Amino acid sequence: MERVAADGLVFVFEKENKISTIEVNSETDFVAKNKDFISFCKELSELNFQNKSNLEKLKQSKMKNQKTVDENLVTLITKIGEKITIRRAKYFDNNGINFSYVHNSLEKNIGKVVSIVQLNKNNNNLKDLGTKLAMHIAAQAPIAIDEKGINKEILDKELEIIKEELKNSGKKSEMIEKISKGKIKKFISDNTLLNQIWIMDTKKKVSQIIKEYSDGNEIKVLNFVRYKVGEGID
Repeated sequence: MERVAADGLVFVFEKENKISTIEVNSETDFVAKNKDFISFCKELSELNFQNKSNLEKLKQSKMKNQKTVDENLVTLITKIGEKITIRRAKYFDNNGINFSYVHNSLEKNIGKVVSIVQLNKNNNNLKDLGTKLAMHIAAQAPIAIDEKGINKEILDKELEIIKEELKNSGKKSEMIEKISKGKIKKFISDNTLLNQIWIMDTKKKVSQIIKEYSDGNEIKVLNFVRYKVGEGID
């Protein structure tokens, strides 16, 4: 279990405008394509939906063979001979309208990159916008909807890196402060969904595209998630 499991798959389960996603990791892509692994994960994905992505409850849930998820996981690890971990999960209720996108899908609702976006309910048909937004999120990997959603620790760390790079390049302290402000502003713009450049029209920002679709009824992004298999695992 000390080995690194940074491969695997992400699964989506959707029902009655509620949706969940879960990432399950393996050590190799070979195992990620294993029939036993996929079969276990499909059942796990449905249980994850039922448990609203509460991983503690999920691991103690009974599977079809009446054994818990944890027990079945140990059996699967023993059979396959690789480290397998249930990494993270997210659940979206039906307080908004949910749209998902699976990139490099192995089959329906199974892939390496998954994105889900939740929009507020209004009078428009949001399917076209919602689907395109989910695709944009998968491609551009925003970390928050807007600046308010970015964790202060992330901004502080990024500012620290920027200042250190400027210092090492020989810039004077007053110039470092001035340049770093501009760079952190760009970081926020590049990493917040509403401020990102729209992948389908690089002359516009996402916020502008949403406004174009609004037709008098305000459209809001309530929540989103993007899981890329193994991202951030060292």
